[in-house]
Amino acid sequence: MFTGIIETLGKVTQLKKEQGNLHISVQSLISPELKIDQSVAHNGVCLTVVALNQDSHTVTAIDETLQKTNLGELKVGDLMNLERCMQMNGRLDGHIVQGHVDQTAECIDLKETDGSWIFTFQYDTSKGNVTVEKGSICVNGISLTVVNSGDDTFSVAIIPYTFEHTNLQNIKPGDIVNLEFDIIGKYVAKMMGKG
Repeated sequence: MFTGIIETLGKVTQLKKEQGNLHISVQSLISPELKIDQSVAHNGVCLTVVALNQDSHTVTAIDETLQKTNLGELKVGDLMNLERCMQMNGRLDGHIVQGHVDQTAECIDLKETDGSWIFTFQYDTSKGNVTVEKGSICVNGISLTVVNSGDDTFSVAIIPYTFEHTNLQNIKPGDIVNLEFDIIGKYVAKMMGKG
C-alpha cells in the first residue's frame, strides 16, 4: 500500500522491450536503498524491482499494465514519480493508494494562477469511475484533492512544492496521466450499481 506522497523523481535511463514486457531502468536517489523484489510505485503503478545498479534500478511492466497506464509512452529521459510502499508504523499523509491504476486521463487544460497551477483532466466514464468535490484522486501516483468535479472531467490545484518535486512540472495539455480513483469511492459506486 502507498500514500500518494512522492518521495523523489527518477529519470528513465533505458527502455527494453521483451515480447509483451517493457523493462524500465530508472536512476534515482532511492535506487541505492532498494532491494530485489521490493514494490515501488512508478507514476502510481506498483512495480517490482528486478535488477539493481549503483544508482539505478529496473522494473518490468507486463502487457496488461502497458495497456492500462501511460508507461508504454515513456521515453528515455522522462521523469517518473517514485514512492516506496508505506511502512506500517508510518503516517498516512496522503490517502490509501494501492498502486493499481484504474485508467488514464488526458490533460485538457493547465492554468497558472498567482503562484499555483490548476490542471484539468478528462477521462472515460464508461469504466464506472467517478470523482467528487474535495475527494481524493491519485494522478501519476500523487495524492491530490479534487477541486472541480464534472461528468467526465476534474481539476486539481497544485502548490509550488508539489509542482517542483513531481513530474507535473512536465505535464501539458494533450499529455496522458495515470489515475487511481479513491478505493472507498470505488466500493460505494459498486454497491450503488455504478461500477
